[in-house]
Amino acid sequence: MTEKRVSRWYFGGLASCGAACCTHPLDLIKVHLQTQQEVKSRMTGMVIQVVRSDGVLALYSGLSASLCRQMTYSLTRFAIYETVRDRISSGSQAPLPFYQKVLLGAFGGFTGGLVGTPADLVNVRMQNDVKLPAHLRRNYAHALDGLYRVWHEEGLRRLFSGATMASSRGALVTVGQGGCATFLCQPLDVMKTRLMNSKGEYRGVMHCLIETAKLGPMAFYKGLVPAGIRLVPHTVLTFIFLEQLRKNFGMKVIA
Repeated sequence: MTEKRVSRWYFGGLASCGAACCTHPLDLIKVHLQTQQEVKSRMTGMVIQVVRSDGVLALYSGLSASLCRQMTYSLTRFAIYETVRDRISSGSQAPLPFYQKVLLGAFGGFTGGLVGTPADLVNVRMQNDVKLPAHLRRNYAHALDGLYRVWHEEGLRRLFSGATMASSRGALVTVGQGGCATFLCQPLDVMKTRLMNSKGEYRGVMHCLIETAKLGPMAFYKGLVPAGIRLVPHTVLTFIFLEQLRKNFGMKVIA
C-alpha cells in the first residue's frame, strides 16, 4: 500500500484566486472594451489610457471582487466536479465516460456561474469605474462593500443581474476550457458585462441583445483578444497552483 495526497474540495477556489492575481489586468481591459458603446480604443490603447489616467495600480482595480468571484464561482464548479466525480468513480478503477464528464462539467459550471453572479457583478463595476468620470463612479471600497451597497441601494434581485448569461457562460467554459470556448462564450460574456454594469438602460436580456446588435455583429466580440490571452495563462496557472496545493496540503489517503 502506498500513501498519496488528494485535493480538498476548496483547493480549486484557492488555485483560481492565485491565477486571478496574475491575470487580473487582462480581465480589467476586457471589461473596459466590452462596455464601450463605440470602438474608441483597442487593447493597447485602453491599457495606456488606464495607466495615464490613474496609474499602473489601476490595472488591479476590483481585485478584491475578482478574488471573491473565484471563491464563489470557481470554488463551486471545482467542488461539484471533483466531489461528484470521486463519488461516482469510488470503488472503480475505470475513469468516467466522456459524456458523464461533459454533463458534470456543464452542471458544475452552470451552478458556479449562478453562485458567483453577485461577486461577478461587483467585479465588473469596480473594474469599469476606472474609466468613468469621477462624478459617475460607484466607488465601492471593496467587494463586501459593493455587495452590501448593491443589495441596500438596488435590491437583492439586482445582485443577480446577468445571472442567465453568467451561468450559461460558466457551463460552456467549464466544458470546453480553451481558445474555442473563449470564442463561443464571448457574446454571452459581452452581454453579461453590459447587464451587470448597466444603470437601468436595459429592461432585460432581450433588450440588451437588441441594443448590442444595433452596434453591429462585432459588438458581441469586444474584448476577445484580452479574453483569449487571459484564458490560457489563467487555466495553466490554476492547475499549477492546484497541483502544488494538492502535493503540499492535500488529504492523505492510502491507495
